[in-house]
Amino acid sequence: MTQDGYFGEQVAAEYDDDASAMFDPAVIDATVDVLAGLAGHGRALELGIGTGRIALPLSRRGIPVHGIEKSRAMVARLRAKPGGAAIGVTIGDFATARAAGTFSLAYLVFNTIMNLTTQDAQVACFANVAAQLSPGGCFVVEVMVPDLRRLPPGQTAVPFETGPKRWAFDLYDVATQAVSSNYVTIDNGRAEFSSIPFRYAWPAELDLMARLAGLHLRERWEGWQRQPFTAESRQHVSVWQKPAT
Repeated sequence: MTQDGYFGEQVAAEYDDDASAMFDPAVIDATVDVLAGLAGHGRALELGIGTGRIALPLSRRGIPVHGIEKSRAMVARLRAKPGGAAIGVTIGDFATARAAGTFSLAYLVFNTIMNLTTQDAQVACFANVAAQLSPGGCFVVEVMVPDLRRLPPGQTAVPFETGPKRWAFDLYDVATQAVSSNYVTIDNGRAEFSSIPFRYAWPAELDLMARLAGLHLRERWEGWQRQPFTAESRQHVSVWQKPAT
């Protein structure tokens, strides 16, 4: 593993080529609509800013955006995009790294909080965010709901991509809430394997982390269109707020 963690040069070079739904313009627009509304006239802090998928369109809405990012390779891709050079980035672990000033909004999108692979790190992240929010500011997290109903007794692997040249599967350890995404790619008859570790957390667990940091749950939806969150929801967008006084 490089100093950029699991998001080094190879991942950064291909990151924006992803054909998944998160790059759908309609998904990005809906995400930015919510975040811009919550930011109001204040500054926004993106934890794990990456290559700027959300930060750049949010900044084009007139919201000053600052990022925290561990991967210099990802930040280099952000800098190379139109408007990217104007977005400030603090290099570091978003569980502990601090940016200058305070923010009316902080956010973590697309399961990024799961990149913190221990409960202690996730708890530290909430505390770190709370310290950087201005009174009344909000912390938004978009993350999956653990899909353990797909695991029959004794099974730990859940495939999510199969094809002639690529297989991908998640491996779960329900005792520790650890999960890893694993990829096998065939290129010119040669197989390459890669794995990225994560830690899943239940919505109620995240609510407790927020409470420990002095934040309270303001809203929770299934997605950025503010669909109701139900027992069948496979993800959630949660908004916690810092007291106004």
